[in-house]
Amino acid sequence: ATVITNLLSAIPYIGTSLVEWIWGGFSVDKATLTRFFAFHFILPFIVAALAGVHLLFLHETGSNNPSGLNSDTDKIPFHPYYTIKDILGALIMISTLSSLVLFSPD
Repeated sequence: ATVITNLLSAIPYIGTSLVEWIWGGFSVDKATLTRFFAFHFILPFIVAALAGVHLLFLHETGSNNPSGLNSDTDKIPFHPYYTIKDILGALIMISTLSSLVLFSPD
């Protein structure tokens, strides 16, 4: 924790104050470890929520069309085709990771 947070001290004007704020004092202590644990616990949920919102917006508005041509003629509906595809991909990923964790823990 010390090496990574000390990199922030290189930021001009606010670096030292930022490091002390992240540490919760003038050195790495119990407060620092508690903050880092909370950050590492909550970060995957934040990333999953952002990925879900991204998928929602992507499927509702569609992706960018850089060619400028009309692409509405060849579309298929999102539900059920892409819904099933997304659910299948998530299930494959979860089952792969679960089998790795359960059958090969070391």
